[in-house]
Amino acid sequence: MLFGMFFGAGNLIFPVFLGANAGNNSAPAALGFIVTGVGLPLLGVTALAMSRANGLFELSSKASKKYGMFFTCVLYLTIGPFFAIPRCATTSYTVGLERVIPQDGNGQLYLFLFSVVFFALAFFFAMKPSGILTWVGKVLTPIFLVFLAILVFTALFSPISGASSDAAPMGNYVNKSFFTGFLDGYNTMDALASLAFGIVVVSTIRQFGVKDPKDVAVNTARSGFFSCLLMALIYVAIVVVGVRSRALFPPAENGGVTLAQVARYHLGNAGLFVLAATVTLACLKTAVGLIVSCSETFSKLFPKGPSYRAWAVLITLVSFGLANFGLSAIIEYAVPVLMFLYPLSIVLILLALCGRLFGNSKVVYAWTLGFTGVAAVFDFLNSLPTALRDALHMNDMLIVAQNWLPFSEFGMAWVCPAVVGFVVGYVRMVLCDNKGMEEVARVAAGPDLEGSVASSDDYSSSSSEFDEPNFGNKS
Repeated sequence: MLFGMFFGAGNLIFPVFLGANAGNNSAPAALGFIVTGVGLPLLGVTALAMSRANGLFELSSKASKKYGMFFTCVLYLTIGPFFAIPRCATTSYTVGLERVIPQDGNGQLYLFLFSVVFFALAFFFAMKPSGILTWVGKVLTPIFLVFLAILVFTALFSPISGASSDAAPMGNYVNKSFFTGFLDGYNTMDALASLAFGIVVVSTIRQFGVKDPKDVAVNTARSGFFSCLLMALIYVAIVVVGVRSRALFPPAENGGVTLAQVARYHLGNAGLFVLAATVTLACLKTAVGLIVSCSETFSKLFPKGPSYRAWAVLITLVSFGLANFGLSAIIEYAVPVLMFLYPLSIVLILLALCGRLFGNSKVVYAWTLGFTGVAAVFDFLNSLPTALRDALHMNDMLIVAQNWLPFSEFGMAWVCPAVVGFVVGYVRMVLCDNKGMEEVARVAAGPDLEGSVASSDDYSSSSSEFDEPNFGNKS
């Protein structure tokens, strides 16, 4: 179940891009990618099981109801109409149709027409749930995996595609390959999806009679281990394909182009067509699922607001509009949002996993997430496109903040503030507990006790006053 939930055709564009750009430094980069692209989603589902929460809103509301509403909305908008759904359409177009249409300067028009058809079908299936897409998914996934295996095997063992001795790492992969791969894993959005949809896995395990949260978490981790191991192996293989593509092509602007180039070179136009068809159908299925999930979530969060159908129309239209900016632009503008959301998600997952250590105290949740959020805003601003940062005149401010925040050069400025927030929250929790104990002791000692020593005359010997209080009716 976890494999089907997190392994999507659209995510293949990121490891192949990583391999093409990391080159000889692909091993540490791939390790970083697997941590956030594979390990973190498994921890997210496990955290939901440990927390006893019945979904993302309830889990994030452990800090406060307002924060829960804010975080849930932003997360669903990110994995929905703002980035993930339009990316489904543009990935399909980039991997498939863009490779075969005439290069006559009308690429934007072709993308527009493709998006019209793609989102018309997505909306149709979202409005008329049926077994068609379920059937397509059951048939398509094995076909896609077989075709992917053929493509990867051919690309890895073809004599022409031997790794180039010239595959020097590029950009941040030169000196920060692990952390760059770690941040690249954010693009899969699978950790966000684990918080949004992980309750499905947890509920399935509970249906088998496993009730204790610890046992549910153990069963979740155990059942997901081999699925995640398979995902990791697939990602590593695709990373290697990306590295070897350097012998044939220069690094492209996005992984969709690289994947299509590799498929066309090794399997010809027929292979490219099969890849395009399977990726398009897989991405269409994903888009339909996200439209349905987001529409249902927002209609439940705002029961007095728009209906499910209205949400579905709005989400489809927004996704359609953003898809026409193209795959590279969507990825570029998704990065700052993910740099803000992922630290909050990582910290929320860790707090849920360790909640028993501090009694799942709201104080600890609030302070830790609050400090993390402030630092995550810095990562958000620092990840904005250069032109936008220049236009907002914030470079000087960001340089000052970078000098004060450890690990900011790695895109991890949130780590130390998160630790500080946890310590502050834990100390406040302890102090509040001590204060509460003192208050209970003061009230129990008597309402007239104000620093004086009580005499024996202040107490009667009535046996009823010494009866133990009955707490049996309290829940």
